[in-house]
Amino acid sequence: MTTEQAVQTDQQAMPFSLAGTPVLSAGRYDEVLAAAGGFAARVKVYYEGGENATHTHLEEDHLFFVLAGQATFTLGREGEETKVLSPQEGMLLPRGSFYRFQSSGEENLVMLRVGASSGEDRGRIGADGLALPGHSAANNHVEGVPVPGAFFKAP
Repeated sequence: MTTEQAVQTDQQAMPFSLAGTPVLSAGRYDEVLAAAGGFAARVKVYYEGGENATHTHLEEDHLFFVLAGQATFTLGREGEETKVLSPQEGMLLPRGSFYRFQSSGEENLVMLRVGASSGEDRGRIGADGLALPGHSAANNHVEGVPVPGAFFKAP
């Protein structure tokens, strides 16, 4: 790549922060921190529950990294395997991997989720092969209730 080509393709860097991430007294919270093309970083907070319905993303590789709390991942279309993750542990899920997770600790589960998609986004697909939107009742979605004045603090 020549210097001229590099200058023509130079993109803006996108700093982000977890400052302001709420502590919850109920439900869950999800915010996009940064995104470019098919790549996105989000912070996800769960008081209880999680992404309770087994599903996959056909066009997205993604990973979860636990910052606080504890996550129990159930892997496979039939839930063949379970992994418990604590802070500073993560899970890489290649596109087409079936999974679900839930908060299984005593405190809010706070995770960084990074995803990279390619092609047409067909969304989340349940184990039955049907669409499973993240904010649907079928996925046990519960809006987050922030604790007034309480925010996640990284260790």
